Amino acid sequence: MSAPDQLFERLARSKFRSRFRLGPEERAYADAKGRETILSHARDFIADRLAPAEPRNDGKQTPMRGHPVFIAQHATATCCRGCLAKWHGMPAGRALSKDEQAQVVAVILMWVDRQMGYRA
Repeated sequence: MSAPDQLFERLARSKFRSRFRLGPEERAYADAKGRETILSHARDFIADRLAPAEPRNDGKQTPMRGHPVFIAQHATATCCRGCLAKWHGMPAGRALSKDEQAQVVAVILMWVDRQMGYRA
């Protein structure tokens, strides 16, 4: 089993994480904007809100609704540095590397793709 599959299996066992789904508004937004725009937004959100060593409002910086990426961040435990440390082994207190940012974005996009039916 691949590392992403193992992660998604663990996330599915979490009552909190497994309750997140894209609603009709987020699906319509993702359809209208397209995958490349959602990917671009995910990269920007992670770089601005999560990658710094000490993100502003850490633990509260990711809204619970309003954008497919925000919902995906909560579903994949990529919403704050505490969740990144607990679920992904990326310690808080230091900036995320470009590779780590790419890893976070990849997990978010995998979740969005699954929600949108792009991957079973």
